[in-house]
Amino acid sequence: MLNHPFIFLSITAIVICLIGLSKGGFGGTAGSLATPLMALVMPANEVIGLLLPVLIIADIFAVTSHWQRWDRKLALLLLPGALVGVVLGTFFITHVAPLVLRQALGIIAILFSVYRLFEQTILGMIKYRAYRWHGIAAGTLAGFSSTLAHTGGPPITIYLLMQEMTPRVFIATSALFFFVLNWLKVPFYFYAGQFDFNLIGRIAWLFPLLPLSVWVGKWAAAKINKVVFDRIIIFFLAVSGILLLV
Repeated sequence: MLNHPFIFLSITAIVICLIGLSKGGFGGTAGSLATPLMALVMPANEVIGLLLPVLIIADIFAVTSHWQRWDRKLALLLLPGALVGVVLGTFFITHVAPLVLRQALGIIAILFSVYRLFEQTILGMIKYRAYRWHGIAAGTLAGFSSTLAHTGGPPITIYLLMQEMTPRVFIATSALFFFVLNWLKVPFYFYAGQFDFNLIGRIAWLFPLLPLSVWVGKWAAAKINKVVFDRIIIFFLAVSGILLLV
């Protein structure tokens, strides 16, 4: 683990920018790199509590940008399962050693990388027929993985893409879901003792990077090759996952 203060603040600044880019609509994979990257410079069991306030602030910009463009019915269908997933995730993080959590983050990062590389193939193989329980299952998986590592994207992405909605509605519904999900995690993180307010205060001066990076994300979505950017992020995500395991 890299403990130098300059390295810690540099990685934190990069992570905040990655979250902002992701919430701005560019590089959806970028936000998934945040937790494993931070876990390289601080204990894994402290990372999720540190990043949650950053995500909540970024969610405000994301929801505002897509206000009322979402499918409210689908979002509400996902939330009961999400709550179950948060409860299960909280039980996990309060009953495992920090080393096990660190290794779990590494495994999640590698699995997410593999999924993103073969996402189109996976989606193409699925012959889908909609059932209500699919939304509950997707919400549960998203709630669990989001509680552990703030990586609840894949189950929600797969589920929403199967609902035949426009890209704007897809992005807005996803933004609304994660806005609510991240607030759902707050009391459970309090219960689990995940918040270190002294540490959050140390990085608060970096928070203005969020609106700037959200704006850059919106601009970059029309200017930069998103596929190439995603592949670069996937590479670093896989490397960080391996480093967390070893």
